[in-house]
Amino acid sequence: MSSDLDALESQSIFILREAFNRIDKIAMLWSIGKDSNVLLWLARKAFFGHVPFPVVHVDTSYKIPEMIEFRDRVAKEWNLPLIIGGNKAALAEGMTPGKGRVTCCGALKTEPLKQLIQEHGFTGVIVGIRRDEEGTRAKERVFSPRSEQAEWDVRDQPPEFWDQFKTDFAPGTHLRIHPLLHWGELDVWRYIERENIPMVDLYFARNGRRYRSLGCAPCTGTVESEASTVAEIIQELQTTRVSERAGRAQDKESEDAFERLRAQGYM
Repeated sequence: MSSDLDALESQSIFILREAFNRIDKIAMLWSIGKDSNVLLWLARKAFFGHVPFPVVHVDTSYKIPEMIEFRDRVAKEWNLPLIIGGNKAALAEGMTPGKGRVTCCGALKTEPLKQLIQEHGFTGVIVGIRRDEEGTRAKERVFSPRSEQAEWDVRDQPPEFWDQFKTDFAPGTHLRIHPLLHWGELDVWRYIERENIPMVDLYFARNGRRYRSLGCAPCTGTVESEASTVAEIIQELQTTRVSERAGRAQDKESEDAFERLRAQGYM
């Protein structure tokens, strides 16, 4: 098992270093969930203990308070070059999940991310998504081109065979880089256990329930679980039939809701 994790780690570190070397100005998204925490850990490994590019958190104002507390503490402890963005105008106009989860995600996640990309001139953004997490993400590439407006065309993605990645794109192309695309949920937790990576306590069971995936408080629910340690989560995942994003409300709006969000520039 250790050799499997070593191989996953090595490939992700290679992708991170390749992105840093080949792309003019990059940033890393930090959602504060397990995947982005692992990605942040890998970045620190790849660059000898520090992160040499901005770490971006899009704050919708609806995040679970423990997530924000974790963000602020870890950013200080690890001396992260943190950028926090949000769509204050949409919030002032009354945007809430009650307007519809897809509409709300577009206004409070996608739009401020696009604004940050434009404001800071980022030509690439590193994101901690995995193919096994959700069907739309299974269509992704490691180096995924977007339009100048950061929009994703699933039909226009370069082939990636035998770990050969296209990194040379036409001027004006925005890239999303996915160093965890080849990982699985179980891989993530096994790596967390091996590396002793800090996680938000919400992942661990309280009174028979825990969060399997983290997002905004009104749109993220818990699942039944008694797993209160990383080892117990690993054991649970080996037998569970519950999907990872079972508690994410936006995934349930319509069959193509998540793909529409991602086509518009969502993570």
